[in-house]
Amino acid sequence: MSSVETATGVERIAAAFAGHGRKAALMPYLMGGFPNTDDSLRIAQAYIDGGADLIEFGLPFSDPLADGPVIHGAAVDALAGGVVIEKLLDAIAPIAGQVPVLVMTYFNLIEARGVERFLGRVAELGVSGLIVPDIPIEESGALLEPCDRHGLALIPLIAPTTPDERMAEICAQARGFIYTVAVTGTTGERGADAEGLAKLVGRVRAHTELPVAVGFGISDPEQAARVGEIADGAIVGTRLVREAREAHEGAGDPIPAVLELVRSFSAALS
Repeated sequence: MSSVETATGVERIAAAFAGHGRKAALMPYLMGGFPNTDDSLRIAQAYIDGGADLIEFGLPFSDPLADGPVIHGAAVDALAGGVVIEKLLDAIAPIAGQVPVLVMTYFNLIEARGVERFLGRVAELGVSGLIVPDIPIEESGALLEPCDRHGLALIPLIAPTTPDERMAEICAQARGFIYTVAVTGTTGERGADAEGLAKLVGRVRAHTELPVAVGFGISDPEQAARVGEIADGAIVGTRLVREAREAHEGAGDPIPAVLELVRSFSAALS
């Protein structure tokens, strides 16, 4: 039995952040089921081939809290295409066997399937953790304790507007890493103030020894390189989803385009 098969999700995440050998770990995001289930899994494999250390795997949801128009549009298209969440989850296993996979979803999708049943299933499939943006710290016990039992990391989000006192509370409950949002608002391509982002990451580090990864707004390799100077991980979402859409609607196959783009982000972090 390999170490991947025996390690918990929390342990695999820690190993990914400790062993990437670059400025920072690269964690690209994809929308499961977009442009269709098979291609979304091929995109995930392209991410791995392009140098991803971890993957954030979004589940399509009709009423997202944190997603901007590009990612929301991908979710709408995936749902319109008839994606089935259970089949999508089952298809994650081959990807999760290669790199840690963080499922990004909303609490309704989990609660509707039963917390224990959902968490037990994703743990069996090799998922390493969950990102659930719409569950506040005051209610996170509904997921945190069962996640701990299944070896899954429940990743918290911290925003630029989070006060220090609340930041300390969030970090105290964190598992895996801290997802630090670079800009206020939803996901999307826009530049963050570098000095302000460095101060934000410094504030987060003051409350935790876990890795600090930055997401929201990283739209080109140069921005990723700057994030790599101050944080432990760079999360790239909207830029890659847009690339997949444009390639799918143009040439028809998004894989070569996203592979090249991920390679450019990976090289920027080297």
